Amino acid sequence: MMRKTLALLSLSLGIAVVNPLWSAVAQVPILLPLPIPTTPDLPPLPVPTTPEITPPLRPIAIGSDCTLQQNCLGWDDQIFWGQGGKRGDRNALLASIDNSLLYLTKKEAIAAYQNYPMKEITLDRVRRSLLRFRQLVLSSKSAAQLQAAVRREFIFYQSVGNDGNGTVKFTAYYEPVYTASRVRTAIYKYPLYRLPPDFSQWSKPHPKRIDLEGKDGLKGNKSKLRGLELLWFRDRLDAYMVHIQGSAQIKLTNGKTTSVGYAGGTDYPWTSIGKELAKDGKLPLAGLTMPRLISYFRGKPQELSNYLPRWERFIFFQETSGRPATGSIHVPVTAERSIATDKSLMPPGALALIYNSFPYPASGGKLEKRTVSRFVLDQDTGSAIKGPDRVDYFMGSGKLAGDRAGITGGNGSLYYLLLKE
Repeated sequence: MMRKTLALLSLSLGIAVVNPLWSAVAQVPILLPLPIPTTPDLPPLPVPTTPEITPPLRPIAIGSDCTLQQNCLGWDDQIFWGQGGKRGDRNALLASIDNSLLYLTKKEAIAAYQNYPMKEITLDRVRRSLLRFRQLVLSSKSAAQLQAAVRREFIFYQSVGNDGNGTVKFTAYYEPVYTASRVRTAIYKYPLYRLPPDFSQWSKPHPKRIDLEGKDGLKGNKSKLRGLELLWFRDRLDAYMVHIQGSAQIKLTNGKTTSVGYAGGTDYPWTSIGKELAKDGKLPLAGLTMPRLISYFRGKPQELSNYLPRWERFIFFQETSGRPATGSIHVPVTAERSIATDKSLMPPGALALIYNSFPYPASGGKLEKRTVSRFVLDQDTGSAIKGPDRVDYFMGSGKLAGDRAGITGGNGSLYYLLLKE
């Protein structure tokens, strides 16, 4: 940070001295020296100060008493599932750790941690914490054993949240699976676009969504994106959902498969279409989930032209040839083991712990919510994920993941785990 120095200008006061005059006729009294004026007391000049920035994380003491183990931080039984037909996801967690360790070897990670606002959270400390946690995951025989080791060896840094007391709003995202065509047909006519090669030279403000694809999404040959079509969808809402999620697995009409991922986007903020519908009295905001939103547009497709353009941001994609969904730190994200946060505040690639209620499959094809503690890796971000009070939880790919993500919400807690020094 550049320092500014104030220079004070000293003013010298010039005093004229009048010598005594003697007249031949009479003596003129001696003129006494004029009183020297004094500088009045001035208030001191203000010293510039740097505004105090509240750290996004703060270390907390969590204690060692844990009577109700399932409700204690770090009780992650999902790693060790193995009975009752459930399979644990230890290998998925280990793979996610390895992805973060790979990221920490890259130049972008070095640059990110050089500028991280909390000096005690360094790249080396994050890396050592991941390596030690990996050892504990491999050696622990139960959720209780892993929990005890983590609470003994790590410091918990809690996000300050939206109220200074750690309240964090949770949402979830997933990777949808859609059918698309490589060529435009009478049925498959809604395009997904590549990043324009001259996008970095586009003047700002950028064109809005309606300028690029038209009110009905079919601007086609009249759009400045003509010739950049990547894939074509039969349903405009499908293409829009890929914009929201940032990636998708694709079943092609020729029987092959591929995938697409985020390549860039125009410079506009997130707009919630659900909130727009609620504002117009079309749907109640309370209990509004993604499945309800999709159901509304399936029943009233004409409303797409009225509401989709309200999200002015436009997303561009690249074909990723079947690779898994990739986060903003350019490593794959792992189902239920990756989160997205504001990367200007939170340590990228770091080990974290989330505590919130999430929906899980239950009997009869229903979903029921359970409050859980999950070890995760911070590997992604999003246009709607701003501030220390937002976490987006990656549910995975496909319909079940989408159903679960669509009804995830509520307030919970977010912690980052770093080895004690």
